[in-house]
Amino acid sequence: MTIQLRQICLVANDLDAVVDDLCSILGINSCYIDPGVAKFGLANNLMPVGRNFLEVVSPIQDNTAGGRYLERRNGDGGYMVITQIDSLAEQQRLRQRALDHGVRVAHEHSNEHWTLTQLHPGDLKAAFLELEYNSGADFEGHWDPVGGKGWEDKVKQDVTTNFVGVELQGDDPEALANLWSQCMDQPVVANTQGQPTVQMNNAVIRFVPVTDGRGPGLGGLDIAVANREHILREAKARDCYISDDLVMICGTRWYLSDA
Repeated sequence: MTIQLRQICLVANDLDAVVDDLCSILGINSCYIDPGVAKFGLANNLMPVGRNFLEVVSPIQDNTAGGRYLERRNGDGGYMVITQIDSLAEQQRLRQRALDHGVRVAHEHSNEHWTLTQLHPGDLKAAFLELEYNSGADFEGHWDPVGGKGWEDKVKQDVTTNFVGVELQGDDPEALANLWSQCMDQPVVANTQGQPTVQMNNAVIRFVPVTDGRGPGLGGLDIAVANREHILREAKARDCYISDDLVMICGTRWYLSDA
């Protein structure tokens, strides 16, 4: 089985301002706006990060899941870990594993070539986990959430190259890691810092204690960068600079590693 980190979703109060910060600091481009998310009371914007994607959603009406998440975590932050699975049989197997471990399905959708399952963030204790399959099983190209194809000319990797990790925080990182491990059918392995991790095909999920007072959630992202100087300069100009290895955008910690 291949399980690929294909998309990260953040949630923000001010969509345009956050997208402007992300594009300017990370050196990436907007590639797609999905009108279909309006049925959830949201607006969105998607940006390619390498051959994978960053999405930001923002509530456009009251009493949405996204709006409640903003309230619960006291502001902008991480929202969804969205994965691509290499076969429908494996996607359905992971769906059943989640159910068997007491994780509810929050939303599902399918058509003749695409199937997605969103697993409930309340049961997963940190964020949505989305399992997606499309019939082409193309990990470098076709991706339904950005309209399939047509985004390729928006890819820009001279500043930010790709995602390499996700940081999920919880009150009990070991228990959180074990839960996600069971749902993803991937082992828990300690990294060199002794943190529990779960490995995907192209990125690692790292589980850490809550230290920012915001409770469990998707607190950080690891990115490989080709132009650290650009990121730090733009982050300082936008009051997003924390250190030479860390910037804060959309209430999310972005850890920089050289590509």
